[in-house]
Amino acid sequence: MRAAVIVFPGTWSDGDCVYALGRVGVDSRRVWHRETEFAADELVVLPGGFSYGDYLRCGSIARFSPVMEAVRSHAAAGGLVIGICNGFQVLCEAGLLPGVLMRNDSLQFRCQDIDLLPAQHSSPFTAGIAAGRVLRMPVSHGEGNYYADEATLDMLEDSGRVAFRYCDAEGRATAGANPNGSLRNIAGITNEAGNVLGMMPHPERACDPLLGGVDGNAIWESALGGVSAATAGA
Repeated sequence: MRAAVIVFPGTWSDGDCVYALGRVGVDSRRVWHRETEFAADELVVLPGGFSYGDYLRCGSIARFSPVMEAVRSHAAAGGLVIGICNGFQVLCEAGLLPGVLMRNDSLQFRCQDIDLLPAQHSSPFTAGIAAGRVLRMPVSHGEGNYYADEATLDMLEDSGRVAFRYCDAEGRATAGANPNGSLRNIAGITNEAGNVLGMMPHPERACDPLLGGVDGNAIWESALGGVSAATAGA
């Protein structure tokens, strides 16, 4: 597996993603937002930052970048796509994932370590993570409050598309563990096929003991394992 890390004007977490992917043995290239081609075996990463200054709604301008049509095509063909923080916002604005990311319920920017529990293991991004394992990694956002109507939330739950929930150290999805007010403690969701993941926490900032932990690597390693298994099966 290789990775293509998209860079919009205002993106700043591309370097972190390249470094984190390198830690698990994945070669990465940066893709400027005007480029429009990905290889079939590339993991496409939409990193954190403030694309186009986050004017209007977060991600609402980036969705019109030329690269996004290529992201849609890549996802439709079964390619892996992950949007982290601002990348999650872009995926929702582009219609690749349902719902929207709103202002934190505190109306404050939150930068802190949180605990995270995989809510399913059917996506390539979660299949390799042991059931019940609580991951610890940072959040850093002002608009991370996931919102969707009740019908959409029920659909996500019933179809196993809630990928991660904010939880306490014991894995309980409590109100106190929720840093932004996201409905049902949702921290990440997937598309119907499971090959597109959007999440607010930053796995790329939990990739090295020097950063305080390596739990974020579990997500990259899970995706890498899924691709390796698929390649072996082919």
